[in-house]
Amino acid sequence: MRIARLALISLLALAPAASIALTVRTITIDTPKGPHAFKVEMAEDHASQEKGLMFRKTMAADAGMLFDFHQDVMTSFWMKNTVLPLDIVFIRSDGAISSIAANAVPYSLAPIPSSEPVRAVLELNAGRAKALGLEPGDKVHSTIFGNGR
Repeated sequence: MRIARLALISLLALAPAASIALTVRTITIDTPKGPHAFKVEMAEDHASQEKGLMFRKTMAADAGMLFDFHQDVMTSFWMKNTVLPLDIVFIRSDGAISSIAANAVPYSLAPIPSSEPVRAVLELNAGRAKALGLEPGDKVHSTIFGNGR
């Protein structure tokens, strides 16, 4: 019995770590068509930010991932191991959109840099930013910006 228990513990130790579900929050973006809500996974630590949306094959139209850096930083993204084409929205600490990199190419290693220090980055399905008419200066509302609704 003891040997079987030790064998089981050893097998569990060798098994890959289970993927931990990220916190999901609702954010709102002020668009020319009115406020638009998104359900976003929160990438708030290095491990979740490093993985991002890699290997995902689908994402709902009003879903995304919000990378919170907890301070203003110059940042750069790439699409390594990312199957989905994405819009990458760089957001200042006051919630204003700084810039948008539309239609990032899946699997590309080309850097996609912020043009200034940003507090967060929002990844959406490619084409969503254009479809909603998002532009620099539009406001993203979330508790991380102190303007959540």
